[in-house]
Amino acid sequence: MDATYFGKRMDDTAWGVILFRDADQKENLWWKYVETETASHYLEGKLFLERIGYTILSVTCDGFSGNIPVFKGIPLQMCHFHMKQIVIRAVTFKPKTEAGTVILSIIKTLTYTEKDVFTDRLRKFHVAYASFMNEKTVHPDGSWSYTHEGVRRAYFSIVRWYEHLFVYHSDRSIPNTTNTCDGHFSHIKDIVRIHRGLRKVIKQKVLDAIFLESTIAPKKKKWGVENTDF
Repeated sequence: MDATYFGKRMDDTAWGVILFRDADQKENLWWKYVETETASHYLEGKLFLERIGYTILSVTCDGFSGNIPVFKGIPLQMCHFHMKQIVIRAVTFKPKTEAGTVILSIIKTLTYTEKDVFTDRLRKFHVAYASFMNEKTVHPDGSWSYTHEGVRRAYFSIVRWYEHLFVYHSDRSIPNTTNTCDGHFSHIKDIVRIHRGLRKVIKQKVLDAIFLESTIAPKKKKWGVENTDF
């Protein structure tokens, strides 16, 4: 599962689409146009697929934390690419502190490190830099903030998703990235980019047509389509 957006995320006119996709069959199962992602949207998709007879064996998702309770009881794998991106956004590609450099180095090893090794590195990081992450800066108005907010945010993001980073080790058929969605989104945006200036409603109809081409029987089964008035 993943979502992609059209327009700038900080722009009030931006909107996106959430996609559930079968990584093995390269099949789009369900999608929904949204202004922003919410847990209720993902629950809607989950219930829809279960209602029409699907059994969800596992889920690989991005860093939207609302998915954790929605898919409770189902193996949930956090996308390694998105986990890296979360850390990079927090400390940048060129961290200015030793702690930032270390946490970036740790996350870069995620895709090829065994769980016990990764866990040990994360534990040692906390021992070495806990005090550093807890340093506070007091502002002139009396308020305060964490001095090294980026490093702190990177570390606790990994901790939040820790239990979902190595789920794929228990079943190698579980993808450890959302690459099937990301690649599909890239293809879709290339097509949409050719037709710049389309109104939102028309663009969504174009997207529906593309999404339907990656279903089992696009001309017969319009499963998951939110707008079918072609």
